[in-house]
Amino acid sequence: MKALAIVLIALGIVGLIYGGVSWTRREKVVDLGPVEITSEKRESLPVPPIVGAICLIGGLSLLLTQARRAPRM
Repeated sequence: MKALAIVLIALGIVGLIYGGVSWTRREKVVDLGPVEITSEKRESLPVPPIVGAICLIGGLSLLLTQARRAPRM
């Protein structure tokens, strides 16, 4: 549960600060023996700010409830 909370917090921060995640994918277009032609495509996954805020709040609440349930010595 703690790992899930940390992932949710990280996704929330990325969603709020960057507005999403983007990456570059290489695709082989032509392969003629020793000659290869590749193409780079930039793809992105936009994250609306409200989804980022919900992930951040959910992760923080999950982390806080885990801390309260932990047995104290």
